[in-house]
Amino acid sequence: MADSLPDEGTSRRILRSETVLVLALSLGASGVSALISFIGSLTKPGGLKQQAAHLNTSYAPGRPWLDLAWQLFGIATALVPVALVAHLLLRERAGGLRVIGFDRTRPWSDIGRGALIAAGIGSAGLAFYLVARAVGGNLTVVPESLPGVWWKYPVLILSAVQNAVLEEVIVVGYLLRRLGQLGWTPMAALVASSVLRGSYHLYQGVGGFLGNMVMGVVFVLLYRRWQRVGPLVVAHSLLDIGAFVGYALLAGKVSWLPTM
Repeated sequence: MADSLPDEGTSRRILRSETVLVLALSLGASGVSALISFIGSLTKPGGLKQQAAHLNTSYAPGRPWLDLAWQLFGIATALVPVALVAHLLLRERAGGLRVIGFDRTRPWSDIGRGALIAAGIGSAGLAFYLVARAVGGNLTVVPESLPGVWWKYPVLILSAVQNAVLEEVIVVGYLLRRLGQLGWTPMAALVASSVLRGSYHLYQGVGGFLGNMVMGVVFVLLYRRWQRVGPLVVAHSLLDIGAFVGYALLAGKVSWLPTM
């Protein structure tokens, strides 16, 4: 990761403004939204676990084709900030997303490493969620409530991949690169990236915030070791696919999985 400025004509002030704008258009705004949502949940009568955080819901109940159009539109537009980051890195003459290791040069290595990360984090993350909810620190997370139509599982998979690409490209690859160029210490950049990851999961409760912040620390350390976002995207995709599809298949059929 290069910590120097892109070129002599790009000041730290410009890079700082650019970074703020990218975050304001993506996960920084999501963090503020999650905070407002969490305050609303805290001030609502009843405990957190009696409330639900819904993901992947229907946009047009009873109208499957219109619903599908909205689902695909939402997934595509959510990736626009990634396209913006790719543009900014190309303009920097850094090689676009390749400079942060999001390319097809090492597919099998990325898949293998990603699968190992997902296997290690998946069960621990689920256990942490169940404990956090049991002690009243988390809402009941409902990963999907889509109708039983033919496109349900493909959309859930696409949604999982979109989440992974957006988060890992921006919160790890792009943000760490820019903070390094702005003179942040490695520790300060790690804290910033991890807290940001936790912040936009705060709508789930304290457990969602803390669990994702810890995951953020792990992901930053692995990124610095491998210099590649690719394995993190694979790992995040597998984790979300497991959560979304697993909930769709198991909700109401096993006693240990909370539902609302």
